[in-house]
Amino acid sequence: MATNTPRFDAVLFDAGGVLVLPDPTVLAPLLDFYGGDASIEVHRRAHYAGMRDKSREGSLEDEWLVYDAAYVSAVGVRSADRSEAADVLNRTRTPDLWRWPIPETQVALRRLAAAGVPIGVVSNASGQVEGSLNRSVCQVGEGPFVSVRCIVDSHVVGVAKPDPTIFDYAMPYFPNFKRSRVAYIGDSVAMDIRSSTAAGLHPILIDPHGDHAGADFERIRSVGVIADELCG
Repeated sequence: MATNTPRFDAVLFDAGGVLVLPDPTVLAPLLDFYGGDASIEVHRRAHYAGMRDKSREGSLEDEWLVYDAAYVSAVGVRSADRSEAADVLNRTRTPDLWRWPIPETQVALRRLAAAGVPIGVVSNASGQVEGSLNRSVCQVGEGPFVSVRCIVDSHVVGVAKPDPTIFDYAMPYFPNFKRSRVAYIGDSVAMDIRSSTAAGLHPILIDPHGDHAGADFERIRSVGVIADELCG
């Protein structure tokens, strides 16, 4: 429920794992060949299993082998085929596949925007994230989807998480707010929690399946939790 004094004046979002996922409509038939479950929900779960294992290993942004192994295991690929399936996944999962909008996040974004909560995006990407989000999730200014103040792409600005200075490219769009009252929601401990903490923001991890129980940072199951808090 909303409180009389909201904790946050603005919210920034990572893109991958928070707004969009690697497109399961592409990856499901790819891994079905190896015995993987083709259901959307199983593939959604597989992403967070992969991010959980990346976090446990302390993998950097461009290190995806642990993620791939966890993903194919989570969708039920046959044991004998997991190595090959993980390799195929690695070669197929390109930046352009981070495009499947998370339905409940879309609802939450619309609620936040309707309530006048300032929002923006800060993402490690390859120069494609704004164009991808513009087609299904959000855009800067007026348009068919949710309006956000900024979409910061690490490739475009030349700084990537875990370097906290990437947030310096977003904060001018939120000039009246203390950083400690700006939430940053991401799905990676190494990339998102550490960088936003170092930048002075309030870090929050998307953890839909309770994979990070006992962590010393805030976790939520969905962006709807923040919408409930800030919008009532």
